[in-house]
Amino acid sequence: MTSKGVGSAITLTTNHLSSGSICPPMGIGILRCYSMKYCPYAQRTRLVLLAKNIKHEVINVNLRSKPDWLFEKNPLGKVPVLEKDGETIYESLITCDYLDEVYPNPPLYPSDPWKKAQDKVLIDRWAKVSQAWYKIRFAVGNEEMMKKALQELHEGLDIYEVELKKRGTKFFGGEKPGMLDYMIWPWAERICVLQEISGDVFLTEERYPTIMSWKELMMSDPPVAETFLPLEAHMYFLSTFNGKTREIKPKELSRL
Repeated sequence: MTSKGVGSAITLTTNHLSSGSICPPMGIGILRCYSMKYCPYAQRTRLVLLAKNIKHEVINVNLRSKPDWLFEKNPLGKVPVLEKDGETIYESLITCDYLDEVYPNPPLYPSDPWKKAQDKVLIDRWAKVSQAWYKIRFAVGNEEMMKKALQELHEGLDIYEVELKKRGTKFFGGEKPGMLDYMIWPWAERICVLQEISGDVFLTEERYPTIMSWKELMMSDPPVAETFLPLEAHMYFLSTFNGKTREIKPKELSRL
């Protein structure tokens, strides 16, 4: 799928730059995003950059073998980082709010301050889902821990099922995705990973009809389609971190 946003991004590094690498030089006035292909937090910033059709370049960084220069961009050694003319900002929510203010069209927050604040509350509450996501990842083999993490995940997702049903719109942002949609999407994309490693098909039409419809609609959004990775890619990435995820078959590797 082609997106107007696709043309706004230039990926300078096919591979993820690691320790010992040299940071590519950048020109005056260029906006650069330091990212990592599989990082949901970095995906947030890339989604907003594409949604607003902001001309930028992307540098992918290896977070397991971080280059020294990454700490010059962000003392915490994390992505995403935005850089322009030698100045940097970091943290996903901060970078996304910055982009929405500096590049106001299209706006991703509601114009009404009260509704904007409500969306920000819901972005903050999504931490219940994302934290449960990581708990499930590391609960493989521990039945009690897995049960508790899955319960927390359901409690978190229930909030958004009820909220979107109450709004009666296609997306949380209305007829088009807004900031809330983009801030929660990276983990919604990875729900299939949780179902794979937990063996529990918990995201069903019966319990989450509105979220399932939303997820399908989000997949047709150009910025989402541009940053999307299939289950096999996510599973392969997780398999490089621990031995608890299933092995990836050779035929699947060819599709990554």
